[in-house]
Amino acid sequence: MKLLAMETVQYLSYYLSRYKQVEALGVDLYVLNGEGKDDFWPAEKYRIAGSRHIDDLTACASDWHAQERFDGVITFAENSVIAIAGVAEALGLPSIGVPAAVCSRNKYLMRKAYQRAGVPVPSFRLVTRLPEALAAADELGYPVIIKPTMGGGSYFVFRIDSPQELVDKFDGALKGGSELFWATTEADGVDLGPQGMLVESFLAGREYLMEALAWDDEVYLGSVVDRITKEGGTYDDDVHHAPTSMSPADLAEVHRVVKAAAHAQGLRRSAMHAEVRFHDGRPHLLEIAARLGGGGLDLIARLTADYDPVAAVVDVGRGVKPRVRHYQPTGVHMTSMCLISETGGVLEQVYVPPEVSESERTFLLKIVARPGDLVRRPPDGNTVIGFLGVTGTSMQDALATMNAFNSKIKATFATQ
Repeated sequence: MKLLAMETVQYLSYYLSRYKQVEALGVDLYVLNGEGKDDFWPAEKYRIAGSRHIDDLTACASDWHAQERFDGVITFAENSVIAIAGVAEALGLPSIGVPAAVCSRNKYLMRKAYQRAGVPVPSFRLVTRLPEALAAADELGYPVIIKPTMGGGSYFVFRIDSPQELVDKFDGALKGGSELFWATTEADGVDLGPQGMLVESFLAGREYLMEALAWDDEVYLGSVVDRITKEGGTYDDDVHHAPTSMSPADLAEVHRVVKAAAHAQGLRRSAMHAEVRFHDGRPHLLEIAARLGGGGLDLIARLTADYDPVAAVVDVGRGVKPRVRHYQPTGVHMTSMCLISETGGVLEQVYVPPEVSESERTFLLKIVARPGDLVRRPPDGNTVIGFLGVTGTSMQDALATMNAFNSKIKATFATQ
């Protein structure tokens, strides 16, 4: 089985671990980057198109496909969902289709699709200027959430509690969102829909994350994780727990709205990452991404729900129904977190002691920032240094261990 993995623009070495997981499944994996480094992947299975324009990506992939006969095209990158939909279609391989891909990236189009299908969502307004944002927030009522239409990684997503706070943060968030890596590295030559910032009503309840699968008329929630972060004004310091604490009745309702939302986006055969938040006792859709969740959510799914999202991507990419079941926890408790620093700057070193890295309770330890990287902290950005996950006999036990381990991991900076 041969698959082609794509990134419009290579995102450091972030997806190498995922590519190695794909290879471990027995896949003969080739990699095409629109823009990237020469030494990213073995030379005989790696090409750089030299452009992120959809026509150039398609031409390069088509030429390679004529030689290798790929069984499918896949991506793990948020900024490449639209590109692989177009390239796969051009190659006659399984694809979610470009309209569904655009709807899965542009949060304004996504919200509109949900509205038409009657899926509960926060009230929202698309704005491009501060006066429009102030008017929208006044109409919706504070607190509100602001976020870029083509964002990623919770960058420039803020809770806003007053008009003055909106004045202070809006222009920076608008500019930052328009310059964000995930927004500026989409495929050129594709209509990405309206751009700007969303102002949304605040949802006051608990949040849940799912690794899910759409297959024809059914949607499966393969893994369900509770977000247990102590919330503030930003959304980058994610702390998760599994198995979910949701009641069977709430889980059934979440499944219903995720299924309706996925179909509203046009997703009929796709691996997905879904996020919902309860408000007034009802689950509301935050988003469904047509790719896997980041960090270690794939490991968490395998450990706590016996669902393999990476294998699902491989199977969907070649048009085969993945091994999946409706959510059924294994009984393993875990907590995980993003590793973030209190300050930003040019990273010098991340020190992880052996008692953390070698512990039998550590199932996830991934340092993604490298020495020399510029680490940005709010309001200038949400750079994550890495991810940590541990197991325990209960949520409380796992959480205590995770916090203790986190306190032992030290990041130092050459300059602030």
